Amino acid sequence: MRKYLVIGNPIEHSLSPLIHNHWIKKYNLVDSVYEKRKVEEKNLKNLIKEIKGDEIVGVNVTVPYKKLIIPFLDELDFSAKETQSVNTLFKTNNKIIGYNTDRAGFGDTIREAYPLSNVSMEPQPLKGKCIFILGAGGVTSSIISALKGEGADNIILSNRTKEKANELRKLFPELEVLDWGKRPTICNIVINTTSVGLTKDEEVKIDFSDYDKSFHKNLLFYDLIYNPKETVFLKKARLRGNKTMNGKMMFLNQAKYAFNIWTNIMPEIDDDVIKLLD
Repeated sequence: MRKYLVIGNPIEHSLSPLIHNHWIKKYNLVDSVYEKRKVEEKNLKNLIKEIKGDEIVGVNVTVPYKKLIIPFLDELDFSAKETQSVNTLFKTNNKIIGYNTDRAGFGDTIREAYPLSNVSMEPQPLKGKCIFILGAGGVTSSIISALKGEGADNIILSNRTKEKANELRKLFPELEVLDWGKRPTICNIVINTTSVGLTKDEEVKIDFSDYDKSFHKNLLFYDLIYNPKETVFLKKARLRGNKTMNGKMMFLNQAKYAFNIWTNIMPEIDDDVIKLLD
């Protein structure tokens, strides 16, 4: 049996098994199974031993281990090196490689959701645009890296703990950091990478009420949360007439790229798999 895992702590909420087992069945990988496992930090080394010993074929890594897993790995791919964040593990030539598929997963959604990103003749569609990011958690470095890949050169970050925001500046010195609660003038894209909104009626306490006066539908509010489908952050943006997007497609895209690394199959994100998250 070829075993795949998603690890984290907590892990009960993870929907990764739903997605990957759907693809395992669809592509007739009859000897494979994908499970979730709660792992303590002290047991990360043992997990690597299981991969080395072919007890586990591939692993997805979620909070809080996207950075903590790195010292146990033999190599990092380009995206993982740049972001210092790993969400996928796979053994190649007896080496455990750490990959970051969050970056590509988010990049795909930005190109689909943001009108300027659809201009095929424009190699850097976000160049000169203002992006405001809320939060500095484990996935934020992947978001910044993807935005830079689209040409973004004006990225502003705010986090409750300013020290964490300043840590990201070590990876991305061009970042501008604002105190939490403050916000810049009108930006083209506002992205919530925090967990604020997971609980019903919980909202980011930053005033965006004037954002209905500029850009309107072309201004994008993006929340990485996908359950609930519409956070208060997104609901208020929708009522202002702004473009909105939740994190569902990013989640599916990052899973697609991980599945491809493990199986050499690029799975289709069709209505059936999308409905699994509804």
